[in-house]
Amino acid sequence: MLQLLLGLVLFLGIHSLQSLAPQVRQDGIARWGALGFKAVYAAISLLGLYLLVQGYGQARLDPVVLWTPPRGMQHATILLMWLAMVLLVATYVPGNQIQAKLRHPMTLSVKVWALGHLLSNGNAADVLLFGGFLVWSVLVFRAARKRDRQSLQSAPEGKLLATVLALVVGTGVWAAFLMGGLHLWLVGVMPFTRAG
Repeated sequence: MLQLLLGLVLFLGIHSLQSLAPQVRQDGIARWGALGFKAVYAAISLLGLYLLVQGYGQARLDPVVLWTPPRGMQHATILLMWLAMVLLVATYVPGNQIQAKLRHPMTLSVKVWALGHLLSNGNAADVLLFGGFLVWSVLVFRAARKRDRQSLQSAPEGKLLATVLALVVGTGVWAAFLMGGLHLWLVGVMPFTRAG
């Protein structure tokens, strides 16, 4: 569990700099240069991700059950994951209405993903992992929206075709995770079987 906690601190900490501690980021760029800062950022991110994945995997071998979620929560998670995948894809499809309206669909995707998984997982490692990402995404989204308000820059209008593309591709990614075995391959759990 300590490895998971350290991984979360490193991974989420380094990914918080731009939104929550911009001065620390600027100081790092001034000290090491843009390329040097990117190298340090990447190294800390990769180390944090490695520790997070390893720590979570180890904690799952000897789970500490905090509660047993009701069966319906797994169905709610499956629905929320569709929304999370659409938001994730909307981050990368240029000119879509979802991104134009929400401004930060990636952070919202993480928030929905974390909330969905908290609803259907009651082990201590799950609460630590998904709860950590949920708190992080709430704080980062708030900071990003505050920056948006201060900049007074209007969001560009989105196009219908790009929005439909984001919805279709997001739904396809969701289906690949849900029924195509991608979640089973990556995480070792087949969500459709658990929820059925």
